[in-house]
Amino acid sequence: MGRLFGFVLVVILVVLGLSFAVLNSQAVALNYYFGSRDIPLSMIVVVSLAAGAVTGVLVSLGAIVRLKQQAGSLRRRLRTAQRDTEQTSILP
Repeated sequence: MGRLFGFVLVVILVVLGLSFAVLNSQAVALNYYFGSRDIPLSMIVVVSLAAGAVTGVLVSLGAIVRLKQQAGSLRRRLRTAQRDTEQTSILP
C-alpha cells in the first residue's frame, strides 16, 4: 500500500512539474558575471530548487554522520551492559 501511495505521489508531482514548465515557458534574461543568456523561467526555477536541495543535503550530512556514529557507540555500550547484566545474573 505504501509503495502505491509513493508511486501516485510521484506521478502527481511529475504532472504538476510538467504543467508548471508549460505555464512558465517564456524566456527570461539571466545575467551572470561573464555574460547573459535567455533561459526559460521554469528551467531557472527547477535548477534553483535542485541546487537548494543539494546544498541542504550537504549541510545536513555532517550532522547525519555524527548521529550515526553516536548511535553505533550507544549500541556497543548497550551490548556490553547487557553482557555484564547476564554475567551477574549467572552468579549465585
